[in-house]
Amino acid sequence: MVVRMRHTRAHTANRRSHHALKAQTLGTCECGAVRVSHRACASCGRYRGRVIVDVVAKAAKKSKKAAAKNAGSKSEAGK
Repeated sequence: MVVRMRHTRAHTANRRSHHALKAQTLGTCECGAVRVSHRACASCGRYRGRVIVDVVAKAAKKSKKAAAKNAGSKSEAGK
């Protein structure tokens, strides 16, 4: 198939001028940590004054899961 209407380099560059990536805007949380705008804080789990993510419970669950995985791998090593 033959290209019927060809775009010049200038037209191609003009179209691509909007493809540049923008840096994320950062704000400060109530706890003082730097966070991405319109997202819950990773360190305290708050967004707009309310606790959205329970960070302490999430960390406890992760450590419990890691401990169970380590205990399971040690029992399999004895076999």
